[in-house]
Amino acid sequence: MAVLKVIEVLANSNVSWEDATKNALEQASKSVKNIRSIYVNEQSATVKNGKIDDYRVNVKITFEVQ
Repeated sequence: MAVLKVIEVLANSNVSWEDATKNALEQASKSVKNIRSIYVNEQSATVKNGKIDDYRVNVKITFEVQ
């Protein structure tokens, strides 16, 4: 039986929500091992001069505890 843990991570990108999600996974992978899945919980963006300035995601990352 595997024991899984979930952490919540906030990340951003000036390119897209997909890129922000990739950034969250990349940064989490530096200190968390055995990542099994990533779930995008929430998306938002900041606007500057009528255009999207920054894409933001709130993700849940599930990993196996050993």
